[in-house]
Amino acid sequence: MPPTLTYPGVYIAEVPGGVHPIEGVPTSVTAFIGRAEQGPVDKPVLIHNLADYDQQFGGLWADSTMSHSVRHFFRNGGTDAIIVRVQNGGVAATFTFHGEAGALILEAANPGSWADNLEIEIDHQDGSPGDDASFNLAISEVVDGETVMEEDFHELSTRPGDDRCIERVLEQQSDLLRVQGEMPTGRPNPGPPTARTNGSDGADIGFSQIADPSLKPIGRGIWALDNAGIFNLLCIPPFSAEMDVDAETWTAAQHYCHEKRAMLIIDAPSTWSSPSDVVAGEELTGAVPVRHKNAAVYFPRVKMANPLKDDQVETFAPCGLIAGTYARTDSQRGVWKAPAGLQAQLVGVDELACTVTDPENDKLNGLGVNCLRSFPDAGDVIWGSRTTVGAHHLASEWQYVPVRRLALYIEESLYRGMKRVVFEPNDETLWANIRITIAAFMQNLFRAGAFPGSTPDEAYFVKCDRETMTQTDIDLGVVNIHVGFAPVRPAEFVVIRIRQMAGQIQD
Repeated sequence: MPPTLTYPGVYIAEVPGGVHPIEGVPTSVTAFIGRAEQGPVDKPVLIHNLADYDQQFGGLWADSTMSHSVRHFFRNGGTDAIIVRVQNGGVAATFTFHGEAGALILEAANPGSWADNLEIEIDHQDGSPGDDASFNLAISEVVDGETVMEEDFHELSTRPGDDRCIERVLEQQSDLLRVQGEMPTGRPNPGPPTARTNGSDGADIGFSQIADPSLKPIGRGIWALDNAGIFNLLCIPPFSAEMDVDAETWTAAQHYCHEKRAMLIIDAPSTWSSPSDVVAGEELTGAVPVRHKNAAVYFPRVKMANPLKDDQVETFAPCGLIAGTYARTDSQRGVWKAPAGLQAQLVGVDELACTVTDPENDKLNGLGVNCLRSFPDAGDVIWGSRTTVGAHHLASEWQYVPVRRLALYIEESLYRGMKRVVFEPNDETLWANIRITIAAFMQNLFRAGAFPGSTPDEAYFVKCDRETMTQTDIDLGVVNIHVGFAPVRPAEFVVIRIRQMAGQIQD
């Protein structure tokens, strides 16, 4: 607004610059979907370290391959993970407290036998003498004689309208209990529960709990991530120690990643025990989906110590290791750097499930399979950076993982950054503002080394003007923006030519 001119003199007016910088989105937030000992079901939970996982999902569990993958992720450099716990037929434990006005039934906040370790006590100590509905609740989770979590709630009530109504308080403040059914009109008797039923962990999970289309309308399985913030990588660890993820689940997850501009990390099937098991002709064998530009597969599996079995070495799927290495590489070098090479070391691996030779690596790499290799001076490393459309015979422009991930990063950043221009006047002023804003974002990437070339003109372009829009587009409220970039492709093949020269070389 211009200042109101009321007297002769100099007036100062601050004018908005009109350019709002585009903030780059995160690049390595990893979503894990699988079975856990406890925790919310079909609800995405953001965690930042192993302690968060242990507290909310129960830590390592023999029936949870996901718990190991999450551990591998953080050990290899991961910092942000979204956990979606799914379960198959689990039952929540219940605890009944009788009283003169009826029974109060509490149930575990989520299914599983973990709640069998809860010790619960009700007392009336702080209640008002004439109050027949006020009471206190103490909850402890005791595992092997050690208290791992405690919750205490005072001056609770069974009156639905009270501020301290137990149903509302537990719903909002407790990680352990909820009210089941209708509440009694008065407080329960003091002491431990008069009856209880045990919880159940249910059966192994599968396609029906993760990727069945019927889950989409109700926001469960992979579609629970619709309620999460951004994620960039998706890991689905094996359904169980004996059961791989099936091709149908991989296919659904692949399509979902495409919608969300994310990458799917596919574990080598357990049937791939040697390089000869991986391909038949030019196609991959076993439980893998059709090829897609938003997916990458890694072979072989890895052998690591299992803390649940006195550190005995067992075979694990590598998705958590791979995702953690992606995150570490992004933080050190940028999303445009291939998460592969001698610096892409796999932390915590004792050995690979099988050895891949150079000729075998050459064949698998040319078919879009990324190999894990072991080298004397570097240890176990990722030695491939192809998407599953990276097979030579497909000649895809998206054959490389870093190129695809950089494109997804740019797309998501611009998608979020350009929302502010919606409903702005569709004219030359807006178009110029868009060009300046996007060019500034691309220039920052150019300076960071994301694009080749010695000048910006060689690295990227941004167009938004009369050439990108017709009058019909303008009349319909459409703004067409064209953005192009030249990606840095990884140096997969380093050729050194050595020639012997006759005579003495003169300075």
